[in-house]
Amino acid sequence: MARLLDQLIIIDIEATCWQGKVPSGMVSDIIEIGVCTLDLATGERLEKESILVRPQRSTVSPFCTELTTLTQARVDGGCTFSKACTHLVETYKTKRRPWASWGDYDRRQFERQCRDTGEPYPFGTSHLNLKSLFSLLCGHRRELGMARALDHLGLTLEGTHHRGDDDAWNIGAVASHLLKRYRGLAA
Repeated sequence: MARLLDQLIIIDIEATCWQGKVPSGMVSDIIEIGVCTLDLATGERLEKESILVRPQRSTVSPFCTELTTLTQARVDGGCTFSKACTHLVETYKTKRRPWASWGDYDRRQFERQCRDTGEPYPFGTSHLNLKSLFSLLCGHRRELGMARALDHLGLTLEGTHHRGDDDAWNIGAVASHLLKRYRGLAA
């Protein structure tokens, strides 16, 4: 299967979370997959999508709702994790295209949830940690959060922080800036 190097698929997930200790019997589940596609020839962000996912092993806590704005009722209307993974592969060709996230949390959460549920991993092996790449290229000694990276570049955070589609779109803005800067594409 040949790789497609026309787009970078940027992923940002939101997962069930709790303030403090994880309640007994609960396991963090992905509840939203944010997707932003970045055209590698032009450096432009093409689209964004929010894929809501019904949690199977946990419920949305008040803390999680406060952080993400997602409620249990809202994610109950989402698709299964299996359907979300199939959608990524079929719509975005995630097995064949490189993908990126801000840090390694998203990659590790997908790996854990796929392992725990038996769902095939929806990505190929080409994962880019944009948090580390940004810090290396910009000469930072410590990795910055996405909002601070945007601020460092003079970019405005768009949408709601800690919503998957908006965060993916904002991470896409950072990736676009880096691609244009280091490939000499027109700004």
